[in-house]
This record gives sequence, structure tokens and C-alpha cells, in this order.
Amino acid sequence: MKVHDPVCGMEIEPQSAFAKREHMGQTFYFCSQSCVDQFDKDPHRYVMTSATTGFNPKMTLARIELPVSGLPLKEHSTRLESALRALDGVSEVKVNATANRLEVQYDAQKVDVAKLVGAVKSIGFQVGGTSVKIGIENLRCASCVKFIEDELKSTQGVLAATVNIATQEATVDYLPQKTTLSQLNAAIETWGYKPRPATSDAPVDKQEEAHANEYRKLMNKFWFAAAISVFVMVTAYYQFVPFLRDLNMDSLRLLWGVTALLTLPVMFWSGSDFFTGAWAAFKHRSANMNTLIALGTGAAWLYSTFAILFPSVFPEGTSEPFYDVVAVVIALVVLGQALELRAKGQSSSAIKKLLGLQAKTARVIRDGKEMDLPVEEVLVGDVIQVRPGEKVPVDGVIVEGSSAVDESMLTGESMPASKKMGDEVIGATINKTGAFKFRTTKVGKDTALAQIVKMVQDAQNSKAPIARLADIVSGYFVPVVMILAVWTFVIWFVIGPQPQFVYALVTSVTVLIIACPCALGLATPMSLMVGIGKGAENGILIRSGEALQTARAIQIVVLDKTGTITKGKPELTDTVTSEQSSVDSDQLLRLAASVEKVSEHPLAQAIVEGAQARKLELAEVKDFEAIPGHGVSAKVEGKNILIGNLKLMNREKIVLGSLEEKSKSLADDGKTPMFIALDGRAAGIIAVADTVKEDSAEAILALQNMGIEVVMITGDNRRTAEAIARKVGVTRVLAEVLPEDKANEVKKLQIENRKSKIQNVVAMVGDGINDAPALAQADVGLAIGTGTDVAIEASDITLIKGSLKGVVTAIEVSRATMNNIYQNLVGAFFYNVLGIPVAMGLLFPFFGLLLSPMIAGAAMAFSSVTVVANANRLRGFKPKFSAK
Repeated sequence: MKVHDPVCGMEIEPQSAFAKREHMGQTFYFCSQSCVDQFDKDPHRYVMTSATTGFNPKMTLARIELPVSGLPLKEHSTRLESALRALDGVSEVKVNATANRLEVQYDAQKVDVAKLVGAVKSIGFQVGGTSVKIGIENLRCASCVKFIEDELKSTQGVLAATVNIATQEATVDYLPQKTTLSQLNAAIETWGYKPRPATSDAPVDKQEEAHANEYRKLMNKFWFAAAISVFVMVTAYYQFVPFLRDLNMDSLRLLWGVTALLTLPVMFWSGSDFFTGAWAAFKHRSANMNTLIALGTGAAWLYSTFAILFPSVFPEGTSEPFYDVVAVVIALVVLGQALELRAKGQSSSAIKKLLGLQAKTARVIRDGKEMDLPVEEVLVGDVIQVRPGEKVPVDGVIVEGSSAVDESMLTGESMPASKKMGDEVIGATINKTGAFKFRTTKVGKDTALAQIVKMVQDAQNSKAPIARLADIVSGYFVPVVMILAVWTFVIWFVIGPQPQFVYALVTSVTVLIIACPCALGLATPMSLMVGIGKGAENGILIRSGEALQTARAIQIVVLDKTGTITKGKPELTDTVTSEQSSVDSDQLLRLAASVEKVSEHPLAQAIVEGAQARKLELAEVKDFEAIPGHGVSAKVEGKNILIGNLKLMNREKIVLGSLEEKSKSLADDGKTPMFIALDGRAAGIIAVADTVKEDSAEAILALQNMGIEVVMITGDNRRTAEAIARKVGVTRVLAEVLPEDKANEVKKLQIENRKSKIQNVVAMVGDGINDAPALAQADVGLAIGTGTDVAIEASDITLIKGSLKGVVTAIEVSRATMNNIYQNLVGAFFYNVLGIPVAMGLLFPFFGLLLSPMIAGAAMAFSSVTVVANANRLRGFKPKFSAK
């Protein structure tokens, strides 16, 4: 009976195994020393996952314990168990709600940890653990992305792992009690790459320094290879060089021997990454882009060396070397990588711009003395002085003074925001006019700017679904190219013209060199990096590549009314006096506000603020009484005042006359009318409403012009809801919806499709705690940044400014980015589809043309540069509603 090597999974006969180990009552068999060494480092890892390797028939299942946040209720436990048991391969689920832990027994051949975590997340729970970013030196091979991801995911305790070729970083979610950072680093090292600290978390100057060092190293390798290439090209085309063309063949062979030695440092220094990467892939019985370049240049060098050492073996005229192919191809590919790296630096300019907003120092007041300190040394609770024209260093609350603050770099709002005592100020914004002091509330990584930068970086490191497809294609791409190269060699060797061997070698090497999985692998992450950065510049924080891709296809946008379409705060809208009133509108408002200033009703504050806005002086109040469900009564300046609804007026037998009809008209407009009676006679009406934001109607019209249906959802009564809807141009209203039913309404919209069975793509826009379930249910949840933390946490996209124009901009950013990705993918696909057949010699029978390996190398190198350059075109994206 055959068994599997627990490390690499290779099938072997027990009696012919390289070695065996006994551990915890199990016997493990190995195919090689490297697998034995890997097992010896952490044998327990392979006991836990023995189900995947099949050595112990008695132990067929793996077990894992996951920390899950928010499990206090029994119904939550039931939902979790049902979701996990629905997965094929899960045999037992135990939920410990008290300890917030989940124990799962599963068949690792049928289901992996990532699927278990996905099932938990699908019903709204978060799996605990630690997230870490690991830099990966010289990661430029698209095929390696999937290999490293799979290696990390197979490490015990890893919940999720993504590798981003654009940022050269891996983001890993793992359980610290199950695995360590050194084990994660070891997983990366097995593929021949060196882990390093992630630079995305470093200060801008450190990032730029690391970027410059890597660029300089690549350019040094290129110039060395280019210098050698000049000499090699001269010897390769000796017949055109006056002195060399007169040399005899023995002297030429001696000269070619020198070029053979000179090209060795080109291969193993300038091209060292290709050979180390190819060797690491070979040890894993796989192939990547490095394999193609190493095979192509290595085959050319070996053939050339054999030809000059044993010329008699070859037919006459076919024993000349191809060292020029080796040196020039490596030089061009390294140059392409350097140019690609420089273009990537431009792609991440949005993050650098955000990080550059941070103030370097703060004027801190301690013990009554002002001192300038680096912003890193500011503590929570410090009082900071800010003068006109200075940047606000960190987040806090004003304790003295007032000013106008320019928040455009974060919110996109061009008008400075007025700030007074008690108002919040955000770090990196600019103080315009006055001076003020504020007490710090958030410093370092807790500031709004730091959180925005982190969110953008996390999004840039994430993957869109289309990127995963490109990674899979890249994984199969290299083996297919190698098979095509072998076919090419065989076909030319069997039926090609003389010298057959030379033609066969040149065409097969050209096929290996021209194929470029990197262009495919870079197509998505580069555009994502630029697109998400452009969103951040325009006040749109996109959490993931998946959200960006989904936003492109939005068909229905559901808008919560309160705080999203409206300002979310009642304001005074109308003051109406009756014909027989003894006071004018200002006097009526002054008296009403005087009464309401002692009331705790939310609408009372709107009346008081309305009077203050008109600079009306309020009077003293006597005998104030709140009448539940009706209104209030009080005495002001000797007058008996009643303020309330129709029921209060009827109870007190107040004759309203035409005021009753006017109140109905105001109610039809979505306003709340309140009657006022002075000394037993109707004096007028004051109306209050949650007013519509100034730009809501314009934004909704823009969404409709983009072919998107706009739906309003609210808990308000239908009459008020439809009044607001009419003002902003919304034709479909879901009114009187309870908070807990909002998510169900979103679900209904997703499945209603009269034309086909395809589910609608629905976006939900909200700002309150009661919107969080609906935001999570929607395909794309957009939270207004002025809303609650709960809503922002549940959303996929956050609009920093509280404007619906941000929804339009978010969709525009998504569409522009996805169009750019499709352009990159189509370009990369057609480059390979057209380039490989030409390299195989498709044009030779018709035009007598063959592609030179050197031209193939140049094409391969610059195909990646073209993809990055096209992604950088997104930097010129301008939204319909300019942020500035």
C-alpha cells in the first residue's frame, strides 16, 4: 500500500522511502532529506493535519479551535453550527458561547480552515486572531504569488493569507497559539524568497529610501549586464568588426571562451534572482516565470559552451555560440524590472500624499510652558496651541478659542469648517483664521489620518475576485509554456530546415523568454493600488478589492433617509402667524423659543437654535409644564402660552381657523407643525423638519443618469417619507420599516428580478447603528463617515464627507479602475496569445521571419512596464463631483 510524504504529499512505497519517523504513535515516511528536515522542525504540525497526507488510517479528521467574537446568545450558536455543518467535510461543531470559542472537527481533504472561517464570517461573526504584514524581497514573479499563498494557508493556524505582487507583501491572519511569525517566514523562504519587515507601515522617508535602494540595486545589475553585453555582441557579430573578421576560427573560439566566462557573472549576479527562484520552484516540483528565463538563458549558455568546446559534433556552420542571447536577455529583463519598480513608486503616490499630510511637530503646553515636540511624543490629554496657518497635529477637542479649519484633504469639502469650543478637530487639517487650544484625544496610530492610511493600505493589499482568477491562470501558464517550448524544439528538429538543431534551439529559447505571466499577474493589483488611492484622495475609503469590483456592477442603491438623504437633525423651517395674531413671526418665534429652552424634547432644540440664528433675545419662563403626548404650557412676559399638536388645541378649545389647513400642507411636505396659542387664542404655527442635505437631489439624479435605481428606506410614516422622496427625485419608497427589518428589505431587493434569475447587485447607504445589519447584507455597504462607528465597521466603503455625492464618486472610481484592469488583462492576454506563436516560428513558412530571442526578451520585459504605465493613467482620473 502506498503512503504520502507528510511534507510534500508525494506518493511513495513504505519499503522504498528515504526515511521514516515515529511521532505520537504514528509512522511517517519521507521521499527526501529536505522533507525530513522540514518535519523535524515541527513534527506536531503534521500530526494535526495527518488527514491531508493519509498515513494514519485511524486518524482521519483534523480538529481546530477558533476564537469567535460575539457569541452570547443561543440562537447565534445554532446559526453557527448550521452554517458550519452545511460544509462538506465538517463532522462535529461545538460552540462555547461563554468563552467565545468554536471547536470544529473536519476532514482536511474536503474542507480547509479558510472555508471554515468564511462560513463563520458569512453570518456576521468575526474570527479572532492576529494579522501581520510580511515583506517579500524581490517578488516579481506572478506565478509565485499563488504558490506562496498556498504555502502560507497550509501552515497550521493560518486563517487567511494574501500576497500582493504590487506591494511585495503578504498579509496573514493567524492564531498566535497555533503558529509563530518564524513559521510564516519559513513558509515564504521555502519558495526561495527572503522575508523582510513590511515597508507599508514605515514612515514615508523610510519607504522611499527602501524603494530607492531596490531601484539602485536593479540598475547596478542592469549596467553591469549591459556593459558585458556590448563586448559579447561584438564577438557574436565578428564578421562586421574590421579586426575580428580577419581572425581564424581557433582564435575566435578562444575569444568566445572569454565571453563564456564573462557571461557567468551576468547570469549568477545580474540574473541571480531568476536562478534562485527557478531552483526553489524545482524543489517544489513546480515552475514559475524565473524557470522560463533560467531555462532559456541557461540552455543558450550550455549549447554555446558545448559548441565551442566540441565543434566537430555539430554540422559545419552550426557551432557558433549564442552568448549574446544570455547577456542581452538578462540585461533587458532586469531593466524592465527596474522601470516597473519606478512606475510602482508612482502608483503608491496616494498613500505617500496622505502620509505627507501629517504635521511633524506640535506646540504642547505642559506645566504652563509651550514647547515644540515631535508629533510622536504627544500624549493623550495634552493641551496643544494651534496658530493661524498651522496644521492640527493630532485629533482632539477645542478647549479655548475658535477658528475656521480647512478639512479638504480628508473630507474633500473645499469650504473651511467653523470650529468653536467643544468641537472636534482632526489631525493633518489646516487652521485658517483664528488661534485655539485643544486637548488631544487620539495620537499615533489611533488618529483619523492613521486609520485612513491603514484602511487604504489594507485595501491595496487585498485582492479582487478577478485577481484570484489571474493568479490561477499564471499558475498554469508556465507549465503550458514549457510544454509549448518542447513541442517547438521537436517540430523544428524533425521537419525544420538546416541547421535543424540551431533553429530548434533558438525557437524554443525564444518561446521560453517571450512568455510573460508577470503582465497577467500585475494587471489587477497595480490598477487596484492606484484606484483605491484615488478614492482616498476624493474622500472615499474602499476596504477591499472585492468591494471595488462589486461596486462597478451596482444596479440598486438603497438610501436610508435620516442622516443620509437628510441632515439627521431637526431644523426650524417655517413660522406662520394667524390673521388675528397680535404678534409678528419674529415675536412668535421668540416667545416659543423662550418656552422651549427649558424643554428636553428634541424638536425644542431646533426652535431655540432657529431663534438664536435670528439673534432673538429669549425671555424668562414661569410655570412651565410638559403635557405628555400633547405639548407644553408656560407663562412668558405675563402671557399664557400653549405649544403643541392638534389634540392640545382641541382639548383647550382653541379655534384654529385656517391654521389647521396650513398645518396639513406643512405635514404633506414632511414637516412637523406645532400650534401656538397666546392667552387662549390661536397665534400661529412653527414647523420643524429634518431637512434635506443641499446636494442630495443632485447626487440622486447623477445616480439615476448612471442607470442605477435609487430606493429610499425609512422608519418614518409614509406621508413624511414620500414628501422627502418628492424633494430629491426618488420614486420608490420603503416606509415604516422597523430597524430590524431593513436587512430583510435589502435581501428582497437582491432577489427580485423580473427579467432573469440573476441576483440584483444592491448597495446600501446608511449612517446609524440600526443600518449596520442592512449594510452587512448588501452586496456593497457604504457608510457615511459622519455616522456611527458601528455603521462604518459594517460597511465596505466609507464616505468621509457626509454627502451622497461620495456614492457617485465611489461608483465612478470603481468603474474607472475595473475598466483599467480589463484593459491590462486583455493587453497581457493578447501579448502572450500573439507573441508565443510568433516565437514558435508561425511567420517563418510565409515570410521567412524568425523572432530573435533578444527581441523576445525586450518584449517580455516591457510588457510588464506597459501594464504598470497603463495603471498609472488612473492617476489622472477626475470624478464628476470634484473633491476640491
